[in-house]
Amino acid sequence: MERVLSALMGNSGQESLLERAYTDAVEQVDEMDETRANVLDAAYEQFSRMGIQRSTMEDVARRAGVSRITVYRRFVTKDALVEQVVRREFRRYFDRFLTEIKQAETAADRVVLGFVSALRAIRSNPLIGGLSAAEPDLLMASTISDDGRTLAIVRQFVAGQLRREQRAGNVSPDLDIDFVAEMMVRVSGSFLAIPSELIDLDDDEQVAALARRFLVPMLDAPPHPMERSQPS
Repeated sequence: MERVLSALMGNSGQESLLERAYTDAVEQVDEMDETRANVLDAAYEQFSRMGIQRSTMEDVARRAGVSRITVYRRFVTKDALVEQVVRREFRRYFDRFLTEIKQAETAADRVVLGFVSALRAIRSNPLIGGLSAAEPDLLMASTISDDGRTLAIVRQFVAGQLRREQRAGNVSPDLDIDFVAEMMVRVSGSFLAIPSELIDLDDDEQVAALARRFLVPMLDAPPHPMERSQPS
C-alpha cells in the first residue's frame, strides 16, 4: 500500500497518479481492453466494499469471474492493481471536471465549479472518499507524514489551472499563483478532513456560496507580503 501512496503523490522525477490521470483525460487516452476493464471494475467494487488492505487478488478474480492467473497477467502485483484502480477513478473525475468546466463563463465561475466538483467527487466516491472511513490510520499517516508532498501535488494542479487563466488575461498578471493555489487547496482539504457543523458539504449550493465568498476574492488578492519585500 505504501507503494501506491508513493505513486499517488509521485516520486522525485516521476509524475504522480494525479498528473497522469489528468494527462489521460486531456489527451483522451484509451488503452483499455474488455478483460482489463472487467478486472478494474471488480477491483473497484471489492476495494470499496471491503477496503484495500483486507482484499486479495483472489477476491478480485472471483468477483470478476476470471481466474487468478488472468488477473496477474494484467497486474503483476496487488499494488499495481490498486494503483490502476485509483488512477482510473481520478481519470473519471478529471473527465467530468473538464466537461463541467466548459459551462463556466468566467474565472470566478470556474473556481466555484472546481471547488464544488472536487468536494462532491471525493466525498461521494466509495473508494477514494471511503478510504478515510475504512482505513483512516493509513490515509492520515500518509498525508500528515509525507512532508507536504500530497498538498504540493494538488496545489500544482490548481496552480496550473490558474496559470491558464492568467495567460488568457482572466486574472491579474500580478497574482501570486502558487500562494493562492495553496490557500485554495488547504481550504478544500480542511473541509474534507474535518466535518462542518455550519455547512452541509453535500449541498452544492451551500458549497458554491462558500467558494464565492472566500475563494473567488483570492483571485484579486495583492502580491504575497514576502514577494513585495524582496528587492527588485
